[in-house]
Amino acid sequence: MATPSITVFPARKVSRINRNIYSGFTEHMGRCIYGGIYDPTNPNQDLVDADGFRKDVIDALKPLDIPVFRYPGGNFCATYHWQDGVGPRDQRPSRPELAWDNVETNHFGTDEFMAWCRAVHAEPYLCLNFGTGTLDEAMAWVEYCNGTKDTYYANLRRKNGHDEPYKVRYWALGNEMWGSWQVNQMTQEAYAERALQWAKALKLLDPTIQLVLCGKEGATSWDYHTLKHCLQPAGRSDLGEDRVPLIDMHSIHLYTASDEHYENVTAPLAAERSIEVCAGLIDLALVENGIPPAQKRPTICFDEWNVWLPTRAVGSRGAEETYTLSDALAVAVWLNVLVRKSRDVGMACIAQSVNVISPLMTTEHGLVRQTTWWPYELFCRFMKGHQVAVHVECDAYAGPTKPGWVRALKPTPWLDVSATLDDDGWVNVCVVNIHAEHDLKTALGGVEASQGEVYTVTGPNLKVTNMAGKEEVGLQKSEWDPNKSSTFVFPKSSITMLRWKTL
Repeated sequence: MATPSITVFPARKVSRINRNIYSGFTEHMGRCIYGGIYDPTNPNQDLVDADGFRKDVIDALKPLDIPVFRYPGGNFCATYHWQDGVGPRDQRPSRPELAWDNVETNHFGTDEFMAWCRAVHAEPYLCLNFGTGTLDEAMAWVEYCNGTKDTYYANLRRKNGHDEPYKVRYWALGNEMWGSWQVNQMTQEAYAERALQWAKALKLLDPTIQLVLCGKEGATSWDYHTLKHCLQPAGRSDLGEDRVPLIDMHSIHLYTASDEHYENVTAPLAAERSIEVCAGLIDLALVENGIPPAQKRPTICFDEWNVWLPTRAVGSRGAEETYTLSDALAVAVWLNVLVRKSRDVGMACIAQSVNVISPLMTTEHGLVRQTTWWPYELFCRFMKGHQVAVHVECDAYAGPTKPGWVRALKPTPWLDVSATLDDDGWVNVCVVNIHAEHDLKTALGGVEASQGEVYTVTGPNLKVTNMAGKEEVGLQKSEWDPNKSSTFVFPKSSITMLRWKTL
């Protein structure tokens, strides 16, 4: 194996990173809401605050400065009627919940979610019901959340004890409406026309909101058709108005996983190609619709992503995945992808934030930080500012991939890398050594510093997991003197973050 090399170019800024790529997702699914972020009946009341929120969950999430949380779904939102979840709890109706075969009590709704977002210092992102919902219902929700005038739903919010508007910026025009599992599944033609008409009305009601179109996986005919139809200008050219698109972001979803390690850790590269193709489709739609990209180029909202093997963590049974070290490496590759594609990604939401295919699990007695928590924490804390150029020379994995086309369109090097320069002058380089057998001694270039920090995530084997009372995979911090050597050894099956302050 040839000696790998990594050369960082801190002075070459590639793109500004929108911190919204480190956002979260909370759905009424399994134990994400009830027993996750909201747990008022927990026998251990020391874990619960006056609002019924899990204090340990808030304490874990808040330091990560997660910017946005998506709610209430997901598939759940296709039969969710927001008015069921406001007002006195003892008057809220219980409803059949069709997405995950449950009963929804509506004890947790809009006002509770807004209070929880305040507790974790995050913005809300709401997904509209495009299944059984109506445009009137959607407009009423926007009015309830954002209305400032003497109108019915703004006054209803005030009556429920919330005088000030919530100023919710982000609103999704449905979720996965292309899927056969959706209530009121739509064709691309039917969805695109409905989404365009809703977008017009919602932006008339509140021009400050940002609307997210329901895409598919980024590189499909659904994505092209909906973008072409819906990237219409909000302004009128005959009146000399700016031809700014009605749509602000285009949602895509993808989950990757495999029980085979190398398939598992290279699969997120499929998302990188999906982003590239989708970005091209956005540009094509702007050109064909006569909207100059300089006006306001919509970005991609990757608002569901994660490592998830549904046969291992069944959705209708709560999807409580137990993550391995291999999965942690895959999540780190996912995060590297989001940084590398930060020019085109305006938001990304790990699905989900608590208990359901999540890096954070609650028990009756406390929290478990799964193996995948640690790369997520590292990126939230450090990978910000600008993506900077980095050149990697490394041998590549040459075996099977999942999906099989990954290597045909993306390289699969043993070292997966991204690099950033934050606003305080710190260079941050995340290196994922996916090799399960070899430490890789690597030549480093572009490091101009006398002192640095190293954060390492690894474990005794690829199948190791974290569980209550026994968290074998964690975060190790050490000091690093770049002047002592121009090489660095990246341990096998590891995530390493190198940090140094620019001179």
